[in-house]
Amino acid sequence: MLLPIQQNLTREQGDTYSLVLSAVGIAHQIHQEEAGRAIWVDEADEAAARLHIEKYEAENRQPLPDASSETARIQFADGAIVALLLLLLHMLVSPNQHHFIERYGASAAKILSGEIYRTATALLLHSDAVHLVGNMAGITLFGAVVCSINGYGLGWLLILFSAMLGNGLNAHLHQALHMSIGASTAVFSAVGLLAAHQFWRKIQQPGQRVKAWLPMAGGIALLAMLGTGAGRVDVMAHLFGFVCGFAIQILYQTLLWIESRTELPPSQQPTCLWAAIFIMGISILWPLLR
Repeated sequence: MLLPIQQNLTREQGDTYSLVLSAVGIAHQIHQEEAGRAIWVDEADEAAARLHIEKYEAENRQPLPDASSETARIQFADGAIVALLLLLLHMLVSPNQHHFIERYGASAAKILSGEIYRTATALLLHSDAVHLVGNMAGITLFGAVVCSINGYGLGWLLILFSAMLGNGLNAHLHQALHMSIGASTAVFSAVGLLAAHQFWRKIQQPGQRVKAWLPMAGGIALLAMLGTGAGRVDVMAHLFGFVCGFAIQILYQTLLWIESRTELPPSQQPTCLWAAIFIMGISILWPLLR
């Protein structure tokens, strides 16, 4: 007689517990039920199966990180470092700002003519101190949280790629005399990445699928509050940044799900960080090397 020992499981949980039982030679079946996956074993194996799963959970249970832990401080320090680099760069280019905007700004016409590097370099330029300070705060907060979720290397790579894609789509939308600068596209890319991460977590949990749409609504609300307004606010760049961030995070989570993994191996984080630095470095140097 078969009995259920675990129910309402996600696909990942079901696969993990199945591996645990297979490793100790306990025959079992995985059933897909309305509320999620369930693991069934023979009545004679019930006690042993429960024991091995409980032992696995005890060995792999980790406390939630405290907000004041060293890891959290390091992540926020990373965000602050990027913000300070934006400040330093603004101070360096301010005396000849118009020249740098002409050479590195996200000109729609020039991006469409092949100067793709502008989708990255435009993120480094700001029109004034108010524009800069707002983006420094945003990248420190949201960038740090993205890195705490995806890792310090992959986090920045995804933010950069999402923002570049957002600037590229914005150029395709305008198709004319349009110039965009500022890290705000990257800030809203980070918001999109975070919203997608929360959406994915909840959509995987039985009984939470309606609530899964709340993070998306929250992200859109942030976009409405912070990404729109009077003056020279490039609303579409912000929107494209958010949408691209959301889509790229969903794509990343899907790849992890297909490979039955929960995160990128820590050993690959430095490679991702250097990739982000390389992309930005090449983008800055490209017009000088032509």
